[in-house]
Order: sequence, then C-alpha cells, then structure tokens
Amino acid sequence: MTSVDSHDSHGSAQPHIAAPDINPSFTKSVFLGEIREELVFPFPALSADESETLRAILDAFHAYAKERIDSAKFDHEGQFPPGVREGLHELGVMGLSIPEAYGGFGASAKVYNRVFGEIGATDPALCVYFGAHQSIGCKGIMLFGSEEQKQKYLPRCATGEVVAGFCLTEPGSGSDAQAMKTHAVLSDDGTHYLLSGTKIWISNAGYADVFTVFAKVTVDAGGKAKDRVTAFIVDAHAAGVTLGKREEKMGIKASDTRAVFFDKVHVPVEDRLGAVGQGFHIALEVLNSGRLGLATASAFGARRIMREALAYAKQREQFGRSIGSFEMIQRKLATNAVECYAADSAALVAAGMVDRGGIDYSLETAVCKVFASELAFRASNDALQIAGGIGYSKEFPYEQAVRDSRINLIFEGTNEIMRALIALSGLQQPGERAKALGAAFKDPLRSIGAIGNYLAGRARRQIKKPEFKNVHPALEREADLVATAVHDLALGVEDALIRHGKGIIEMQFLQERMANAAIDIFVATAVLSRTTWEIERAGGVEAATAQVDCARVFVPMAYRRARRNIRGLRRNQDARVQAIAVASLESGELGPKAPQDE
Repeated sequence: MTSVDSHDSHGSAQPHIAAPDINPSFTKSVFLGEIREELVFPFPALSADESETLRAILDAFHAYAKERIDSAKFDHEGQFPPGVREGLHELGVMGLSIPEAYGGFGASAKVYNRVFGEIGATDPALCVYFGAHQSIGCKGIMLFGSEEQKQKYLPRCATGEVVAGFCLTEPGSGSDAQAMKTHAVLSDDGTHYLLSGTKIWISNAGYADVFTVFAKVTVDAGGKAKDRVTAFIVDAHAAGVTLGKREEKMGIKASDTRAVFFDKVHVPVEDRLGAVGQGFHIALEVLNSGRLGLATASAFGARRIMREALAYAKQREQFGRSIGSFEMIQRKLATNAVECYAADSAALVAAGMVDRGGIDYSLETAVCKVFASELAFRASNDALQIAGGIGYSKEFPYEQAVRDSRINLIFEGTNEIMRALIALSGLQQPGERAKALGAAFKDPLRSIGAIGNYLAGRARRQIKKPEFKNVHPALEREADLVATAVHDLALGVEDALIRHGKGIIEMQFLQERMANAAIDIFVATAVLSRTTWEIERAGGVEAATAQVDCARVFVPMAYRRARRNIRGLRRNQDARVQAIAVASLESGELGPKAPQDE
C-alpha cells in the first residue's frame, strides 16, 4: 500500500487543460441563462499560415489515399494490406498534434481536427488507427507526462515508430471507470508496480507498442485503505502482456480491436503518468479532447456518403424525372446539408476554444460528439434510403457507411453518458444557488437579505432575457430565438431544481431534455458565429446566400427542438414511459402481446 500523499511524482502533472473551476464555459453558463458571447465570437477562422499548412497536408494525404486506400477492400478483408499504415507514417501525420519540441508537427486543434475529418471521410477504420494513437493513445503523455516521459516516448510516437493505444474499458466497467478491477501494486522497494487486469475493446491493440493503462492503486488514507485510479505508461511488449483475438465487428473491420490482458506486468515507477489517484482526471481530460476529432470525422463522413447519394439522386430517374427532383428526397438532402453546416461550425468553434486556452471546453466537445455522430448515422441511413435497393448491396458504399458510422454513438463515451455529463455538469452552479436558497429559508429572519437578492435576481431573469451583440443584423431573428431558448432553459432548470432538489441526479428523463436543449443552443450559436463571419468575409448577405440559408433553416429547427425539450421538463409522460419500460423488463416482453398471441 502506498500513501495517499505520495505525490512526489517524477514530474508534476500538467494543470487541468480545461480547468472548469477556474475558466469560463459557454454551455455551463447557458444553464444560468447567460450567453458568454466572447467565447464563441469572433468565429475562429484559420490563419493564412494554418490554411497553407493544411492544404499541403491534405494534398499529400489525397495523393497517398488515391494510391493506397481501398475502403471496401479493407472492410472485406478485415485488415489493412501491407504498407497502408506505414504510408500514413511517412506522411508525418502520426505526430500532427505533438509539439515540435518532441518531433511532432505542433498543429493547432483547428488544423488537426480538419485532417482527422479527412481521414475519417476516406476510411473510418484508418481514422480509428490514427485517432486511437494520437487523440487518446499518447495524449495523456502530451498533457500530463513529465519532461522525461515526453522525451522518451513522444518523438517515436510522432514518427509512427511507436504506435499507442488507450486501455480504460473493462468487462465490468465501461463508462463507469471507477468500477474498474485492474490493479497495480507498488513493490516493497518502491521501484516498480505489478499491474494485473483485463481491458477490452482496445483499438490498435494488435499494432500498439505502448499503452496508456488505468488501474487502481491502494493507498493509505488516514489509516484506511482506499483504491485510487492511477494512469501508467506500459510497454505493450512487456512480459505478462497478452492479446485476445481480433474482435469481429459490425463495422470499422480493418481496425484492430482486442482485449488486452495484464498479468503482473512490471511497470517502472518512472512510467507512472501523473500522481497516484490522478488517473480518473487524466482519463476524462484525454477523452474531452479526443471527442472533437471524432465529431469532425463524423461530420466529414456524413458529407462523403451524401456525395454518393447526391450523384445517384441526379442520375436515377423514376416517372420520367430524376429522383432528386422529388420533394421528399430534397428534404433529406437539405436537412443533411444544414446539419453538416452546423456540425462543421460547432466543431470549429470548439477547436478555437482549445487553441485559445483558458476556456473550459469539456461540454462543448461532448456536444460536438453527440451532434455529429448522430448526424453521421442519420446521413448514412438517408443515403442508403435514397439509393433504394442498391443501397442494401455490398457492391455499393452505402451499407458499409451505415455499419461504420454506428460505432461513433458508442466510442469515447456513449451518447447517453454524454447527455448525462452535459446535464449534470450544467446543473452544478444552478444547483448551488438553489441549495443556498434552501439553507437561507431554514433561518429566514437572519437571511432576509439573501432571500430578497435571490428572488429579485430571479425576477430580473424572468423579465429580461440575454441578448446577442455580435451577431450580424441579418440574423437578428435567429439570434433572438437562441436567446429565448437560453432564457427558457435557465428558468426550466431552476424550476426543476426547486421541485426535485438533489433527486434530479437520478432523473435521466429530465437530464436528457436539458442536455438536448443545451446541445441545440451551442450548435445554433456556433452557426450564428460562423454565418456572421461568412457574411463579413463575402462582403454582404447576398454574397453569402448559401450560408445564410443554412442558418435560417437550422436555427429555427434547433429552437423548436429546444423548446419542446424545455417544455417537457414540467409537462411530460415520464411516469407512463417508465411504467411501460419496467413492465417490459419484468415480463421479458416488449409491451402487451399481440391479440392473436394472448
């Protein structure tokens, strides 16, 4: 057992990249009825140098992809042919986000995620290889590693000589990382740990040379033994590390996914990542940044498969005209177009937050991941539907797109967990206000001032809603809709807290509605920011008609969804929904049987 105070690490951990207790958050402020406009305006456009760099990287990748990437073949064979991974290494992109000081490219989040999106649109399985290595595999070393650890691992990760993986999920713990069983025991002489346990669904397992592994370490906390989640850098080829068979998956088949088993693996103490007990924090931080790449890849994947659908809709004729001329098909095309515009906008605004620093972007990356992953799956299904019968055939790319895109709703935190994260994190500050009010009412004579100030503030919030000041005048109506949604969400949250108190922690029906409203608010705000910039860049509204049309369709659509969710905080059928679900679980039947089966 080690002491809980053993924080004399070989290098102090890096500060929290988002620092939510210190730095401002746009989405958390929305729950208070505030619009932190300065966090999303001006729109974070690429600089001239970034644009030039990005174009050079994309040109090189396109040439490589034309020669080496055959996504249908990768899917059919369930693996990458020789030379495919090595060709990606030769492009230098395996170190795209690694700082130049450690042999990487040092790309901004805006550039990195754009490249991520291009790889994802070209082949999702290869994108998983790229992302598992850089977005999560070696990300912990970049953010929290000591100088010695960075010098030891990052230069080789940057070239692809060392491929990284991320080992968090276990058979009994997925999103609930605190339930993990993997354990690391410090040796008597304090020189190494013996790490044992099982990790599952590990991307890059068969390729990896190094893993970031999370395990519990028992510490002495005031005379009591406590387990603390801790991160380790583990040699994937060390004695005691064995791999399970390649998983046979629904999609991204060429991605090497396996279980990894650790049996008393010798891990030098200098390869502990951060302090004892800091592992959960490190895992959350790594995933916070990793979700943005997944969002961008999803959005670009949606664009790629819809390009196939657009070409088919133009040439396929029925009843003497192209099917693209039919309004039900046009609705699918237009809806996906405006939502791709929105997803791109949100991802770039979030990437701008990452690049600026000093902003808590944890909820924004979760929002982007949820919105874009669900868009990609819908777009793939819509594209298949537009293609009709051929869409169901393996000879065409549609069915593979449906299979490949489905995992994104699960990767790096399921979308259900992301919604709970958004809601519960957003509820923290409003909950503290409500708690303070409750305490004041227990001793009202001594707390008249506090109660009066609270109620006066609430009254002001009910009368006056927030306003946008940086949105282009042409988008005034759309900005007012978003401001109304912010105001209504804050009042709905406050009402729910007053009615349910801390019981709201278990009320996921309400949490889901709050999160859905917050998602639409952030994405719509990103659209306002981008479209304002597009108008200014083009020199006027008429010159930016396509972008303005997207904003004028998307924002009201997002507002209507948000409004329904906010109204549902008070008026809903949650009790009936729960009763049906509980009855189905108890009976094992999905609701009442058909009459002919009774």
